[in-house]
Amino acid sequence: MAVYIDPPLWPAHGTVFSHLVSDTSLTELHRFAENAGISSRAFDVDHYDVPAGRYDQLVRLGAREVDGGSLVRILINSGLRVPARRRPDKVRTALLTRWEQALPGETNVGRKLMTRWNEPHRRYHTAVHLLDVLEALDTLFCERDDAATRQHVRLAAWFHDAVYEGKAGADEERSAALADAELRGLVENPEEVARLVRLTAGHAPEEGDRAGQLLCDADLAVLGGSRADYKRYASAVREEYAHIPDADFTRGRTAVVEHLIALDPLYRTAEGRQRWGESAERNLRAELAALLHAGQ
Repeated sequence: MAVYIDPPLWPAHGTVFSHLVSDTSLTELHRFAENAGISSRAFDVDHYDVPAGRYDQLVRLGAREVDGGSLVRILINSGLRVPARRRPDKVRTALLTRWEQALPGETNVGRKLMTRWNEPHRRYHTAVHLLDVLEALDTLFCERDDAATRQHVRLAAWFHDAVYEGKAGADEERSAALADAELRGLVENPEEVARLVRLTAGHAPEEGDRAGQLLCDADLAVLGGSRADYKRYASAVREEYAHIPDADFTRGRTAVVEHLIALDPLYRTAEGRQRWGESAERNLRAELAALLHAGQ
């Protein structure tokens, strides 16, 4: 594990800046920055921008010097790089467009939800995750999914982590209550949206519950991503629990991963199993092996 810095060559605000990145985890990067007295405002999605005047100090504190091209390659290989299309301004625009399609004319509700999804304490359960779930749903819907099902599931995706305080079960219940309250009078059967939200607490919809299966599979689609995507996901989850000591986090995360592996099947739709099943199995078992090794 290491933190890297490139030469201060990037002009802005009357000086030039370096980039500070980690080859392993954002948690490590944030710890280094905090110990060095770097403001959290200097963090830009996957790196810190630091002015030239801090360069020598950061090198003395342990940042490894590399050229700009090498730093980009290190960030890409770390799996932590956030693609341009996943940066906040583009994600916000995409989501607000999707909200208008899901519930036309109710912009105020969508904007309130966006505020929740962009709360500063979130690291994985962010607007990016919401967009990923909605895009996953696009790949799962088929001809037999009628307009009402699609609307209920899409709205449930918007609300499923609208309340997020890191309290499993309680967060889903409060998110479901929020959905029921906000959507009453705006859609038919808001109770269905709330029911779907509650299912994301355990991701175990019953056989024949097509709407529940769609939402749960989309929420778990991240598990079946590329190794780089999965590494970025796992790092963000660790960062959300940065206040938890390593040993306690390892025990808790091990239980979560073992629960996911035990779900049989993990993905309840045929489409989900085909798209993400094998990759998810590989990713989860690799993480479990790393967690068990760390816990020894």
